[in-house]
Amino acid sequence: MSKKLSIGYSPCPNDTYIFYGLAHRKIMQPEPVFDQPLLEDVETLNRWAMEKKLDVTKLSFHALGHVLDEYCVLSAGSAIGRGCGPLLVAGPGFDAKELAAAKVAIPGKYTTANMLFRMFSQRSTNLVEMRFDTIMEAVIAGNVDAGVIIHESRFTYAEQGLICLQDLGQWWEETSGLPIPLGCIAARRSLGRDTIAAVGGAIAESIACADADPGKCLPYMQEHAQEMNTNVMESHIGLYVNEYSRNLGDEGLAAIDAFLERGRKAGIIPESSQRVLF
Repeated sequence: MSKKLSIGYSPCPNDTYIFYGLAHRKIMQPEPVFDQPLLEDVETLNRWAMEKKLDVTKLSFHALGHVLDEYCVLSAGSAIGRGCGPLLVAGPGFDAKELAAAKVAIPGKYTTANMLFRMFSQRSTNLVEMRFDTIMEAVIAGNVDAGVIIHESRFTYAEQGLICLQDLGQWWEETSGLPIPLGCIAARRSLGRDTIAAVGGAIAESIACADADPGKCLPYMQEHAQEMNTNVMESHIGLYVNEYSRNLGDEGLAAIDAFLERGRKAGIIPESSQRVLF
């Protein structure tokens, strides 16, 4: 391999857990060789994928639907599961009957959360893009009527006096019978089969490294999770790093295919003849 590969992932605990071994050169296989990782909010990474900026990147599955001709999903590193989807929250006085006319905050145009909400509430059009970690504050302040929250916010929204109008992941599970595909690690198809396989193997080994001694990952996770307390961080890992993260398997792949197909039928993402895997 002649060049280093550019790579980006989010500062959320599930990603820093997954990539701890790779970022700290704890894995045994000598290749592939990566540049210094770029840690950014997932919506930033989604938009960078539209620009083909990175060789390997975390992506929302919604964003993947827009760049499937350019990127493929790796078999390791995905966030897919049950009971882990985005939540639609509001203040306690909100009337759910008014949802279609409400101003709703979403954590980015290309997030899976936005695509799920659009499929769930097709009449809602007054959507406001915000960073995921500012949405609860905006709902509490009354700047928006409701918000779609992701990541660690699902563990803390009740403490902030908010109520859950709909668990969008649960809605997906009930209507599809499949786990909810939230995000993946994707690689440029132009890297070729051998390099893509090597990247997937390196990420799988990095997860195994973290699983073998989770305590060693904690400083790296805390460095990027900032003020998140340890209990929330551990709950986050327990929810978002699971068997599908270690290997998609048939059910994980079926969930991705079903999610993308429903998004195409809803007119949210374009048609594509490319397979999800390389």
